[in-house]
Amino acid sequence: MRTEDVLAAIATGLWRWDNASGIVSLDAEAARLLGLPAEPVRLSEAAVRSRFHPVDWNEIDGVVNLAVAEGTLAEARLRIMDDRGRVVRTVRSRSKPLIDGGDYQLVGTLQEVAEPQPGTAGPHTPITGDWRRSREAFLLDAGRALAEARSTAEVLRVAASLSMPGFSPDGLAVFGMSGERLTVIGHHGQRDGDEGPFTSMSVATDYPAAEVVRTGRAIYLPSPEEYRRRFPMTWPLAEPFERRSWAFVPLVVAGRTMGAWMAAFKHQVAFTPDERSVLTTVARMLAQALARAGVAESERELSLGLQRTMMPVLGPGIPGIQVAARYVPTGGGLQVGGDWYDMIRLPGGTGGSTGGGAGRIALVIGDVQGHDVRAAALMGQLRIALRAYASEGHRPDAVLSRASRFLYGVNDGYEGGDGADGTGAGAPGGGPRFATCLYLEVDLETGTVDIARAGHPDPAVRMVDGTVLLRPTAGGLPLGIDADTDYPTTRLTLEPGETLMICTDGLLETGGHDLDTGWERAKRLLEQHRGDDLEELADTLVDAVHGPGSHHTTGPLADRREDDIAVLLLSRRPATTVRETPRRTLMTIAQAEPERIAEAREQVRQLLHDWADGDQLDSAVLMVSEMVTNVLVHTDGDALLTAEVACGAKGRRLRVEVSDASDELPHKRQPGEMASSGRGLVLMEMLADAWGVEPRGEGKTIWFELTEPTGPEGCCA
Repeated sequence: MRTEDVLAAIATGLWRWDNASGIVSLDAEAARLLGLPAEPVRLSEAAVRSRFHPVDWNEIDGVVNLAVAEGTLAEARLRIMDDRGRVVRTVRSRSKPLIDGGDYQLVGTLQEVAEPQPGTAGPHTPITGDWRRSREAFLLDAGRALAEARSTAEVLRVAASLSMPGFSPDGLAVFGMSGERLTVIGHHGQRDGDEGPFTSMSVATDYPAAEVVRTGRAIYLPSPEEYRRRFPMTWPLAEPFERRSWAFVPLVVAGRTMGAWMAAFKHQVAFTPDERSVLTTVARMLAQALARAGVAESERELSLGLQRTMMPVLGPGIPGIQVAARYVPTGGGLQVGGDWYDMIRLPGGTGGSTGGGAGRIALVIGDVQGHDVRAAALMGQLRIALRAYASEGHRPDAVLSRASRFLYGVNDGYEGGDGADGTGAGAPGGGPRFATCLYLEVDLETGTVDIARAGHPDPAVRMVDGTVLLRPTAGGLPLGIDADTDYPTTRLTLEPGETLMICTDGLLETGGHDLDTGWERAKRLLEQHRGDDLEELADTLVDAVHGPGSHHTTGPLADRREDDIAVLLLSRRPATTVRETPRRTLMTIAQAEPERIAEAREQVRQLLHDWADGDQLDSAVLMVSEMVTNVLVHTDGDALLTAEVACGAKGRRLRVEVSDASDELPHKRQPGEMASSGRGLVLMEMLADAWGVEPRGEGKTIWFELTEPTGPEGCCA
């Protein structure tokens, strides 16, 4: 008699499910149990699935995956539906997965079973809807919590806090591998030091976690007797913990067993298929979370190493100045980008080869396009090149010209680009990259600062009395765009007690700001700062963008960063008569840059931000505009604007001078009603408290003064 006939006599059918082809083969009895004609048949997976209750199909899908992972039998109860969606019978399926590479065949039996009567239960009663909902809610919460964990320590804390529905373990341990030995990554529910005997255990040891790592199969030990029977050599290590059941589940990522997870229970656990399914799912999520945390920690370590290598140590204090700097990387990835800063001691400066005097230093800040490893690599190359050019003694304009030529040459290898037009412009990745840069040469004795700018935000100066000015500087194209770009130099003087700030656009444009509104935010912080602690000021500027402590933050806060931040602060030691230091600004308006007249007006407004008489402020702005415009219209040279607020016996006094290289002196005229010019000197005579024109060697200076009628008493505060 055939096996099929024997099984049919006891209402048992045979089926074979080929996972690779999706074909299910049924014998005659199995076909009858599924509500089909009683004859052998081959059906698609979808056709067979239509015969099962949809809830039960989802259950068997999880049970089969568990059996494939563990190499055990898959057992389930399934309700069979007719064509009208009614349940006609219930069958029990028992099957064994036969694994071939990544595919498998499920071979087993179907047997009709009687439905349990209300109030009765048996070992194979389907799990209730409440338990199923509880399990699904638990797995959803566990998956979310593990996905948000950013470090191994956080993953272990989440794992220890998981409360599994109905059978929560009271002891956990996570085992990893180091070569051919087990390591204890973390544990919970045991005292510190209890992990000692299990640390650095050979994977060949007769211990459950070692066997799980060797075979990739889970081990369930429902009783101490079962543990003692299967692992007699290591049972004495487990016995003192007084546990009643143990589950050792493999931690598998991308098909590779990276360790094992132990869940130990003080109560008896039967480890039903549903319980094993929960444990296996948690282990899978735990393995993925540990793998992500390991990658993130490796990236953070690499990031910190790159930062330490790329960011300069400002070194011991230089007499007469204070320096503070911050670098905050963008979030995500390796947390490195193209922003950098540097301080270079120039030839003849303090500590230089020639010595003598207070010396000179160079301050550099820049931003290479992009937030990836290549941006960081280009930043390192460019920083080294700038150091070399500066150390050769070149002036700021020559340093930036050479640096631009250097980066342009580096970009020659990337001319194909990866943008749609083949230029690679603006496209991080394989295309050419540009860099913005601000290079300052500071004479520490006189406080003069020579600035060359390549497409970078302008510097700002905080004066002794708290007035903050954005100092407009002439500039050229970003580095690397044109090999022959010129970079004009702008000079300003940093008085004792004043602080110079240079930064990348990340400090200004983060948090929904553009350059203008971001500058206003930074300006308020500079104005509100009290004292001379530059380290505190640097922290304040960064914290205002990303929150307290963000200059050394990793994790979720770091991931919200929109751009790298680099900021560098330099302050000259205050003189003994700080309160008598005047406010002063100086800028050049070139013939080819008439649009900078608006910047000159804004400089005067910023200088007089607390001037008591608003009409006088408007008058000063109007006269400055007239004086500078006259130079650009009536001469062939540039205009040099100098404005100073100083204290006198009658209060504060504003003096503005505009110089040019022409020897021709202006003459006061009486313009006609329709005339479009000739009113400049007339306006000055009407609005200024004093004014004049002075020849000065090659060229002349026209000036005016205003005295504040109700300003602060005594010196400028």
